[in-house]
Amino acid sequence: MYDVVVIGAGAAGMMAALTAGRLGARTCLLERNEKPGKKIYITGKGRCNITNACETEELFSHVVTNPKFLYSSFYAMTNWDVIDFFETSGVKTKVERGDRVFPVSDKSSDVIRALWHECRENGVDMRFHSRVSELIREESKIRGVRLADGAVVEAAAVIAACGGRSYASTGSDGAGFELARQMGHQIRPCIQGLVPMNVRGEEPAQMQGLSLKNVELCFYTLENGKKKERYREFGEMMFTHFGITGPIVLTASSRIGELFETQTVYVQLDCKPALSREKLHRRIVRDFEAAPNVSLQNALGGLLPKSLIPVVIRRMGADGRKPVNQITREERERLVQQVKELTFTVDSLRGWNEAIITRGGVSVREVNPSTMESRLVDHLYFAGEMLDIDALTGGFNLQIAWSTGYLAGSSAAGKGER
Repeated sequence: MYDVVVIGAGAAGMMAALTAGRLGARTCLLERNEKPGKKIYITGKGRCNITNACETEELFSHVVTNPKFLYSSFYAMTNWDVIDFFETSGVKTKVERGDRVFPVSDKSSDVIRALWHECRENGVDMRFHSRVSELIREESKIRGVRLADGAVVEAAAVIAACGGRSYASTGSDGAGFELARQMGHQIRPCIQGLVPMNVRGEEPAQMQGLSLKNVELCFYTLENGKKKERYREFGEMMFTHFGITGPIVLTASSRIGELFETQTVYVQLDCKPALSREKLHRRIVRDFEAAPNVSLQNALGGLLPKSLIPVVIRRMGADGRKPVNQITREERERLVQQVKELTFTVDSLRGWNEAIITRGGVSVREVNPSTMESRLVDHLYFAGEMLDIDALTGGFNLQIAWSTGYLAGSSAAGKGER
């Protein structure tokens, strides 16, 4: 008989378990894999963007879904508390561009090792190869869990931190949602979040590997033949063999991902957002006048990346071998249009194996934001990616995991019958 059983040894689960253990609760951490923190290991390309060093109140502006729900948890364990936790646990941190916080070592394994150590130090009983198949309750109160092998683990409180559906190979295959559904919880539709996009046509593959900085993307749909802007962002993006990726693309996927289910989405690339059409036209004229006998394809080398030039020339309907002194004003205007409005059709989001996070999950209306406890089943708690909460890149999703895990662990420890 445990005071607290935690399902899932990911970021939220380990934080919940070690927090409950610190408060004196007899705690058991159940993990279906052979080791903890599999998803943490690949976070931030293996470097683990622990949190963000912005002001705590700024965290909410980076949460896409249900930010107000996080008020209690973000202040129960702030981003500065997270940094302090890892520093005192032996993980020295550094702040990089965008206030992203990483281990000085650039090793996510150090983050996992610190959490693992804190769990052991606080008496957490950790069991691996332990997949939960069912939550056990009597009337409206949780009583424990049943494992896939039939064994029952009794507990006064259960914290479900099973993850979402992204990176199923790490163990987060959506099984936790079924456990919640068995308890009567509503599961908001799940879609991929922070994920690249598939683009129609062969042009992206022709520009594969091209990384663009200081560009602007505008995503839009058509309504009655008119453009309706859905999302616009300035920053970095990259072309791939399937389409587009990069920071502004990933952010857009979480802002407008639902649109792909019902509408055709277009993306417009402005390669020179700092220049108005008039200024861009004047620059092109100056470039052409400086080298009048150079071919169009060679004359654009100072304006555009090499792999982008053939696409722009083809789109403007010109012959790249034509000397620039023979380029008409109309052709220059078409060139300006393509540089400022290079448009592609986005077919869909990429699959779950490329999604950084899950959007959707357990409805927050059925969870007490002050404790993370279910409003439907007493002493059942939720934490991390299982909840219908998601944020942008920059350490904000891990901050959600740490904060909700901490609050769930501290709340559940008070339910222990010690």
